[in-house]
Amino acid sequence: QVQLVESGGGLVQPGGSLRLSCAASGSIFRTMIMAWYRQAPEQQREWVATITSGGDTIYGDSVKGRFTISRDNDKMTVYLQMLSLKPEDTAVYYCKAVRNGLAYWGKGTLVTVSS
Repeated sequence: QVQLVESGGGLVQPGGSLRLSCAASGSIFRTMIMAWYRQAPEQQREWVATITSGGDTIYGDSVKGRFTISRDNDKMTVYLQMLSLKPEDTAVYYCKAVRNGLAYWGKGTLVTVSS
């Protein structure tokens, strides 16, 4: 079993930055593929970024060049650094862990980009 708890969301002005964190517990974090997704009101959940157990990263087109995913295996935490935020980045951001073919989700943290 894997438990994920996101934090770091909040209200930020356009052009601002935030860093989201996702703390994991209950399993061998360093072997897990970690990802961030987001879901805006009345929209489908959208993949944002993934980081493999080896540290390779990949990003969705809408966030490439602005967001950075990283992980700290000792702290069992994955991060999402978000820069140059836009109103369209407003969403609930979810952390996902994949291990042995099973997916685990956190409950999300709300990011609101507004002036």
